[in-house]
Amino acid sequence: MPKITTSTLSNGFPLYRISVAGTQAVTLLIAFDAGARTERRDENGMAHFLEHLVFKGGEKYPTYRDVNEAAERNGAVLNAYTSHDLVAFHITSRSSYALEAIDLLTDFVGRPRIDAEELDRERGVVVQEIARSRDQPSSQAEDLIDEAVFGDHPLGRPVLGPTEHLAETFTREGIVAFRQRRWSPERGAAFAVGNLESLDGDGAMDELFARFPVHAETDPYEPAPSPAARVLVNERDSAQSHLRMSYRPRVDVNDPHQRAALTIYSTLLGGSMGSRLFDEIREQRGLAYSVNSYPHAYADTAVVQLSAGLESGKCIEAYQRMRAIVTELREQGPREDEVQRARAYAAGARAIAFENSRAIATHAAQQAILFGQDVDPDLTIELLDAVSYEDVREVAASLPEELSVACVGPHTVEELESA
Repeated sequence: MPKITTSTLSNGFPLYRISVAGTQAVTLLIAFDAGARTERRDENGMAHFLEHLVFKGGEKYPTYRDVNEAAERNGAVLNAYTSHDLVAFHITSRSSYALEAIDLLTDFVGRPRIDAEELDRERGVVVQEIARSRDQPSSQAEDLIDEAVFGDHPLGRPVLGPTEHLAETFTREGIVAFRQRRWSPERGAAFAVGNLESLDGDGAMDELFARFPVHAETDPYEPAPSPAARVLVNERDSAQSHLRMSYRPRVDVNDPHQRAALTIYSTLLGGSMGSRLFDEIREQRGLAYSVNSYPHAYADTAVVQLSAGLESGKCIEAYQRMRAIVTELREQGPREDEVQRARAYAAGARAIAFENSRAIATHAAQQAILFGQDVDPDLTIELLDAVSYEDVREVAASLPEELSVACVGPHTVEELESA
């Protein structure tokens, strides 16, 4: 059982300390409710671009080289991620270097220079990242299914944004304004996870986190739109197709027990090699080389996504069977044995993941910032263990007949709509 304490620093930053026994590592993660869904239309891609830019240096470590060399001197690993809901920065080091790691991270994240010359240089790097994503059919399919599910809404726009925003419209002034508007300590949190022996008291932490200025209260994000069934196809002359199918289950994402039941349902549907999709679509019928399902809980809505990578000539049959499997689970319910197996697999996978301090910090950020709920990793595993057969049956029954579909390959919208 980890020891967890929570405090609020002088600038309003919530600080979660999650002490984990038996490790010499510590992860510090800083996150804000400032992902792609908080962007205005002309800002799409800005949250991700800003994530890149802050790594170019702060006040104490003024260049990217200073940042990188300081991390190496501390034996630390730096990284970051931007999703629709969050932007987060994290550093993992030996526990004896914890304060040095926090000093580095709070410098370039809390007071970044956002140098104009580096900004223009980084434009080209991110444009290349977007181009690489567009060259990958599987990445195209991921962006396309978001658009199919959410339409012209921030959740339906790609996190990377369009090339023209990076190349033509983003200015330093606009980026700084976005940061000042969205990176509010009261809309974020900090997480120290692992061996915390070098982090006694909040005095030093409070001084380092004072580098984050207090901003006015940020506007709330735009609520997710009502479900709508859409079929989108990126016609591509290829022998392979990438199929995505998304359902909006009637699940309250603010109820941790329902989120746990959704995880078990998705696991037995397509989250393991013993799942229905893997067993029938891949093993019995040989329709796809890759097939799975994934549950995603945004801050205010849930999605179950089914994915398949397969030979184009088998795409329609696979689509029909995948949809039929969801219908069978809705109408007949799952079997007791597969619920038991999926529950054990999902809880075990989460327990294994939580051997890593960064995984605990990432999970804690989602729990605290998105849902305002308990960050205890053991509680998350207990919730999975407590999911009953009836809980999973209710989730299965809540998936509607209507779904959104996206496909990259030699197909048409009409072909999928009539399937």
